Amino acid sequence: MEQNDTVRAIHYSNFPREPGDFYATPDWVTEALLRHVRLRGPVWEPCCGTGDMAEVLSRHGHAVVATDVADHGYGTPGIDIFGCTTYPGGCRSLVTNPPYGDGGSLADRTRSPAALLRFVRHTLALAEAAQGQAALLVRLQWIAGQRAAALLSSGPFVATIVLTRRIRWFDRGELTNSGQHHHAWVVFDYAEPPGGAPQLLFAG
Repeated sequence: MEQNDTVRAIHYSNFPREPGDFYATPDWVTEALLRHVRLRGPVWEPCCGTGDMAEVLSRHGHAVVATDVADHGYGTPGIDIFGCTTYPGGCRSLVTNPPYGDGGSLADRTRSPAALLRFVRHTLALAEAAQGQAALLVRLQWIAGQRAAALLSSGPFVATIVLTRRIRWFDRGELTNSGQHHHAWVVFDYAEPPGGAPQLLFAG
């Protein structure tokens, strides 16, 4: 996804970031979402990468529209979510691991939370236009930020699914460490009546 110039970094690892902030999502992460959420209609995965999330969704019986701004050899490339005004192809749900804005140069990484805020804000606008669902994988600590909390509260926020295992984004053999961050799914549903309290759920 495109980078935003007004973001702040949270953590630097000892390894270089992947170009475009692309990291494949392990299958168990998407399966944790599906254990708690019933998705409606075709599902859009707008940051499909190499198709890891889309394939899990398909195996669970969902029709999936997979797109990405870059070409990773899966789905339809060249589709920038920021250029979209609604869900494609009759989709009623969106599921993705959004780019956190950490990729690129060190200077770019000093501004990452605002990039994710922009992504979530745009996603909620798309979900509202479709009167659909949206499930986004985010860092758990991001939810606690003042601007993030205000944004999440502004939409039909129905659930937080906290992952009790940390995600390992890559395998470097003996150098592989446990993930640096805890993550959670934040789930929205514009078909739900307004004013309901979101559920706090756990999965691992």
